[in-house]
Amino acid sequence: MKKEQDQTSEGLNQLFEIINAKGDTGELEKIVEHNDEGNKDQN
Repeated sequence: MKKEQDQTSEGLNQLFEIINAKGDTGELEKIVEHNDEGNKDQN
């Protein structure tokens, strides 16, 4: 249950980062990179 809550929290944080980036391609690329690395860890 704790791991699921952590994943939800991390997902919401990423969503807010994307919203706050407002077209800043450098920031958006960092978010995508971070997300890709996190997905590799889960597999």
